[in-house]
Amino acid sequence: MPQVTLDFDAILFDMDGTLVDSTDGVVGAWEHFKEKYPGLNVDQVLSSSHGVRTVENLKLHCSITDPDELEREARRFEEAIVAESTKNGRHGIVALPGVKAIMALIGEFHKLPKPKWAICTSATIVYATAALTSVGIPIPEAFVVSEDVEKGKPEPDPYLLGAKRAGVDPARCLVVEDAPAGVRSGQAAGCKTLGLITSHSREQMEEVAPDYLVKNLSKVTMKPTEGGVQVVIDLD
Repeated sequence: MPQVTLDFDAILFDMDGTLVDSTDGVVGAWEHFKEKYPGLNVDQVLSSSHGVRTVENLKLHCSITDPDELEREARRFEEAIVAESTKNGRHGIVALPGVKAIMALIGEFHKLPKPKWAICTSATIVYATAALTSVGIPIPEAFVVSEDVEKGKPEPDPYLLGAKRAGVDPARCLVVEDAPAGVRSGQAAGCKTLGLITSHSREQMEEVAPDYLVKNLSKVTMKPTEGGVQVVIDLD
């Protein structure tokens, strides 16, 4: 199996679908919201909502326009993800393959100057913190959540801010993403992109042409170096 070895100043991870799988909770939350918004087509929402901020999904699919109402409903939706994730035999929020091995090295990253990694998520601070904590993933020093940017993915703002908080040039970062919107965001920010086939089909991910594409993070190893992070990718 061919390998590629790369060096970056920092790794910028997406969260949902990249580090954690909250599919059961998300499906349950949309089903719960259908009680208040009866015209909601859950299957249609699920086909297009991944990687997009909750406020934008609620604006599009629930026709909520008032900013205060959007904020309240986004908070209620993400609380519902956590609550619904373990109902009716659901699996809860779980770490995806390969994540725990990579996270085992995160402590080493903190021994070197500047943050070597960031999480840039479309989730709110409350939900992101709860999801990461539930699977034992540490909260990084460079942490970007929905409330931090005016424009979410696929706009470049989340990854530009992630690179800034890590103190590095976006061009020297690797964005790790599972959603087309997130890959586009990383590309627009000027980062290299690694796509994962964890929530979308290979064909959907190939359409946005990430620099590298693998099944999941079990195909990737990361090692902190004095200058940044060395990444080894087992190409499919």
